[in-house]
Amino acid sequence: MSVAEELVARSNRLGGDPRTTNYAGGNTSAKGSATDPVTGSDVELLWVKGSGGDLGTLTEKNLAVLRLDRLRALVDVYPGVEREDEMVAAFDYCLHGKGGAAPSIDTAMHALVDAAHVDHLHPDSGIAFATAADGEKLTAEVFGDTVVWVPWRRPGFQLGLDIAAIKAANPQAIGCILGGHGITAWGDTSAEAEERSLHIVRTAEEYIAAQTGPHPFGEVVNAALPDEERRARAAALAPVIRGLASTDKPQVGHYTDSEVVLDFVSREALGRLAELGTSCPDHFLRTKVKPLVVDLPSDAPVEEVVGRLKELHALYRADYQGYYDRNATPDSPAIRGADPAIVLVPGVGMFSFGKDKQTARVAGEFYVNAINVMRGAEAISTYVPIDEAEKFRIEYWALEEAKLARMPKPKPLATRVALVTGAGSGIGRAIAERLAAEGACVVIADLNLDGASEVAASLGGPDVAIAVQADVTSEDDIARLIAETALAFGGVDLVVNNAGLSISKPLLDTTVKDWDLQHDVMARGSFLVAREAARAMIAQDMGGDIVYIASKNSLFAGPNNIAYSATKADQAHQVRLLAAELGVHGIRVNGVNPDGVVRGSGIFAGGWGAQRAATYGVPEEELGAYYAQRTLLKKEVLPEHVAAAVFALTGPDLVQTTGLHVPVDSGVAAAFLR
Repeated sequence: MSVAEELVARSNRLGGDPRTTNYAGGNTSAKGSATDPVTGSDVELLWVKGSGGDLGTLTEKNLAVLRLDRLRALVDVYPGVEREDEMVAAFDYCLHGKGGAAPSIDTAMHALVDAAHVDHLHPDSGIAFATAADGEKLTAEVFGDTVVWVPWRRPGFQLGLDIAAIKAANPQAIGCILGGHGITAWGDTSAEAEERSLHIVRTAEEYIAAQTGPHPFGEVVNAALPDEERRARAAALAPVIRGLASTDKPQVGHYTDSEVVLDFVSREALGRLAELGTSCPDHFLRTKVKPLVVDLPSDAPVEEVVGRLKELHALYRADYQGYYDRNATPDSPAIRGADPAIVLVPGVGMFSFGKDKQTARVAGEFYVNAINVMRGAEAISTYVPIDEAEKFRIEYWALEEAKLARMPKPKPLATRVALVTGAGSGIGRAIAERLAAEGACVVIADLNLDGASEVAASLGGPDVAIAVQADVTSEDDIARLIAETALAFGGVDLVVNNAGLSISKPLLDTTVKDWDLQHDVMARGSFLVAREAARAMIAQDMGGDIVYIASKNSLFAGPNNIAYSATKADQAHQVRLLAAELGVHGIRVNGVNPDGVVRGSGIFAGGWGAQRAATYGVPEEELGAYYAQRTLLKKEVLPEHVAAAVFALTGPDLVQTTGLHVPVDSGVAAAFLR
């Protein structure tokens, strides 16, 4: 096994255990030799996890490979701690070969420590020691002289020099605890470094677990609500909280009601500890310096909680602005927004926010790490994170700002939460696929859960799409559908009323059952979905889009089609009525009028195609071509054409448009709107 392969394997094992390090946290390295293709002689190299990688999923392409001699030569030109950020750019001049990841800020630690293998990790137990008021004393008590305490220092070149000097002065040491931050361990072999890392982590865990006495967070003062009541309350609050957290810029939400979170928000120490904020840089860069905490009992009326949330949000924003003003210097980046990333609600749980679902979910995971750290630190001592000024130096670090600037431009529908009914197949599936491709989180709603689940999985799983079984004719199902959407992504921004069916019969053969079924699914179903979605959108106060997939038949009077065409005309007028009513809330309502979507259509495959082919006297397999030939453009309409119209109506270009019906029929003059 090569040096790089061995490093990747070790990294994956360490990163795959959440007790050992948090997602994307920490870094590992290995030193070895390789042949320089230019000189043909051996050269000493450092393989180290690059910037932005995750140990659990690390591959060789996520490693930075650098010349060790050039890295160590940087010591001679190091201008001092006040200018240490300049050293990051110098790492690029130490790279070996092509490709690989960009070197991270921690590269110096790995290069300068005189050990073949180095692990820097962020275990909850290690950070508990690192944030304990008497962490240095406890480190010596628990580990003796085998693990050395390193006072807090911001990650960078100087920290690498400090740890290198500590190892040189303590040849018996296997690693160190970095005050306020995490742990670092080293070894002559990969196995030895891994063994030492795990020894530090497990020893700290065991020491914390052995402490007895009162609960570190105090008594329970706000017990968690029962499961069903808790989730119902979370679903009601989620759109409100998401709207508040999106005051500066839209966010996607994530809800967590794990045992760890529910216990923390139930305890008397919640307010005190939450106010102290997190400590490890990986944590507060994603969670902000502290969360917003609702200071009401678990059973307070929802309306009272909503009112208090709005008051607390205003206070939070003022407090964050004060934090920025107290610590900013003339060359600090501009404030990035004053909304909370974490909101804690006693009895209910935690809401976390980010630019996409993964970022929101990971922010919540990091706050769970922070809870574990606080519990551990309080069990063995008193939790004391790094001070506010140091947090600010990292949050508004020029290097962090540069990293943010390098991120790719968001897709047009990024941060938007879309709900598509009838999305398990046909036109609905095509719409869901297009919205997801444009950056939206998508809820795949369908009567057929298996089909909906397959679509959701194909789009990338729960960070992109979820499947919800729903009968659009059922008020209870639609209320549950909107609740599941809010719990999954924080709320809803974009709804597509696509669920439908059709039965083609002459008037005299059309039964009341035929009439009621089509009106129930399309007219009643669209009304129910629009009503519940609008309720959530209004609570969010972020505007929104509702799109009806109506039909050319809402305008065109064709034969043997009374029930279907009448219900499509109902849907078409719902567009106009709701556009007039919901505009005051910034909610736009538009429609799409397709025609002749044969290929890929669930309706046509379910018997409608055979019925329409019989009506027009053509073979069913030629129906699409028949429809195309009667149009002005002579081209067949496909599901993706309807999806493109939905994106056009909900994307960034038609933001002033509401009450519009867009024909997607290749040109049917009899269905012109004017």
